[in-house]
Order: sequence, then structure tokens, then C-alpha cells
Amino acid sequence: MQIHLIAAARPNFMKIAPLYHALKREDWAEPVIVHTGQHYDLNMSDAFFTDLKLPAPHIHLGVGSGSHAEQTGKVMIAYEKIIYEKQPDLVVVVGDVNSTLACTIAAIKVNYPIQNSKLKIQNCGRPVVAHLEAGLRSFDRTMPEEINRIATDALADFLWTPSPDGDANLVKEGVDKGKIERVGNIMIDSLEMMRDTIEDENTHLEFGLNKNEFGVVTFHRPANVDNVEILSSLCTSLISISKMIPLVFPVHPRTRKNLEEYDLMPNLAECGSIILTEPLNYIRFMSLVFNCRLAITDSGGIQEETTYLGIPCLTMRPNTERPVTVTEGTNRLCSHTEIESMALDSLKIDRIQRTPPDLWDGQTAHRIVESLKHFRSRQ
Repeated sequence: MQIHLIAAARPNFMKIAPLYHALKREDWAEPVIVHTGQHYDLNMSDAFFTDLKLPAPHIHLGVGSGSHAEQTGKVMIAYEKIIYEKQPDLVVVVGDVNSTLACTIAAIKVNYPIQNSKLKIQNCGRPVVAHLEAGLRSFDRTMPEEINRIATDALADFLWTPSPDGDANLVKEGVDKGKIERVGNIMIDSLEMMRDTIEDENTHLEFGLNKNEFGVVTFHRPANVDNVEILSSLCTSLISISKMIPLVFPVHPRTRKNLEEYDLMPNLAECGSIILTEPLNYIRFMSLVFNCRLAITDSGGIQEETTYLGIPCLTMRPNTERPVTVTEGTNRLCSHTEIESMALDSLKIDRIQRTPPDLWDGQTAHRIVESLKHFRSRQ
């Protein structure tokens, strides 16, 4: 069975890596890595694939950057040609980027005879489509990712969810319960797969920092970094927080551009307790997270990783598509006006000893393989 694993950028590769390895161990599965090339990632180096124990992508679409419509259209056009040429039995899309939706639409709309496949949908001359990380909702349709999530879940045949809220969201949207299966959080599989390498890295020592005595900062969302007033307020807050605890701030290219344009970079650079770095690869960044006291972010993934590790996390967003990190984890949402006071409160708390959310255990890829075996046995 030929299985296409779709990836568009570094976080996608983190999600497909555990599944690739789990499928590679099965004699009935032929996993194929498809890199759409939607994002150019400076840290997408040979070492990255070596760390993940992944081969180079088997198929590279090379679509490049562009507007949402341009990216989606380019991926659909390029991947449709691949589908007809390779005729995969299963297409697995992950996350919520433009490529997730584009490859879903391309796969759903083709029509060709699938020879000897044991993974067929009735009256369906096309590959089966599965969405990994299905059901996540921020309920904020101004986010392009939210549109991608909703549309992908409406079209896909299998919906593999990470948490109970994902199941509930899909049911509320009228999705057939038979399509929904909770398999857990695939990013925890990646973290556990690479734990030994991460723990050996000790990135914090390069910056002269002690374990549990510094914070990690990341910001990249347009709502936070494109508005000069919000970004200026954020910088002021970070300088104040750094007087309580040193901060390491790997600066996203979009964030750096705006910091320089708004003349905010000098104040941060002159602050001796804020360490500004270039973006870090996964191993080095997660080494910082493993050893930090506090994370301040607007990222989606860090909310999950800090919840799993029991590290206080402040997420500067009005909503999150991962509410389980708030209800069961260590994450708290905040605005740019609240971040300083909430950081002070968080520093009064050390690592939080909690049981991770159900099925966040490093076995998600195994459950997906078992799900596919069960489906094949019914055909």
C-alpha cells in the first residue's frame, strides 16, 4: 500500500517522522514523503533529517512562497499530477497549513482505478485521505489556519484527533462519528523519539545559563508582530521580565524585520538580560525548552510541549486551537497588556507535576498503524 505523507515545513516533518518509522516497519506499507516546498526553512538541513532518521523527501513539489491562494493553487496543480502518476492508496495530511488543504482537495477530486488496494472507500476511485491533528479549533476565522482546518476536516475520510475537544468539535460540525478516531498527540511521539539527543544538547550552557533559571521567548504571528503598538508594548514587557529572569529570544525573520523597521531592536539588543539569537533548529530549541523555567510564545506547538513537560507557558493570543493545554495543562492565554504580571505570577511556580492529557504518551503513531490495520481487515 503506497502511503503519501504530506509535509510543507519543519513542524510537519516533526509530525510525519514517527508515523513514517512506524509504517516502515510494516510489510504492507510503503510510506512516501512528499515535501510541497510551501515554506523555505533555513534550518531544514541534512542534519535535521538525520536527527529525525528520515530520508530526503521522495517527492518534492517545490511550490515556493506566495499568497494563500497562490500557494494553495500551486500545490493542488503540482500534487494532482503526482497523484495520477503514483496513484497512492492513502494520503496523510497533517496540521493546518495551506498545503494540508491543497493536497486534500487534489486527492479528493481525482478519479482513477486503484489496483489491488486494501484501503478503499466504497465507490471511490481515488486515494483515501486522512487528517492527522483533526478537530482542532480556535473558533477564530480570521486565522487562515482555522479555515484550512475546517475545510480539511469536512473533506477527509479519516479524522485522527489528539484530544477529546477535537472529537466534540467534529461532532458539532455534523461529521460522521465513524470517521473520527482519537489517536493522541503525534508531536509527543517526536519529542520522545528525540529525547536522548535533546537532553545531550545542553544549549543553555552555550549562553552561560543555568537549568531552570531562564525563560524562552518566541513570537511570529502577524497579530503580535505586525502592529507597532503591540510589538512595542511586548518589547517593553520583555525587558521588564528579563530583570526578573534572563530570556533567550530566537527571533523569527518576520519578527526581526518588524523590530528593525519600527526601531525596536536597539532597546532589546542593549538589554543585557535578553539573549537574541537566530532561529534555532528543533534539537537546540527544545534543549532550551527542556531546561527553562518559563516559556512566552504565540506558537501552537510550544503550548503542547510545555504542557507535556510541566513547564509554565504564557501564550499571547486571545484563543487557542489547543484548549486542552489550558484546561489540563500548564498553558495560560494572555494579552500584551497582561504578559508582564502573568509572567511574575508564573515565576512563583516551578515545574508543575501533572499527568499529561490522555494519549499524550509517545504511542500515537502506533495507534494510527493499528487503526489502518483494522480498516484493512474489514475490506
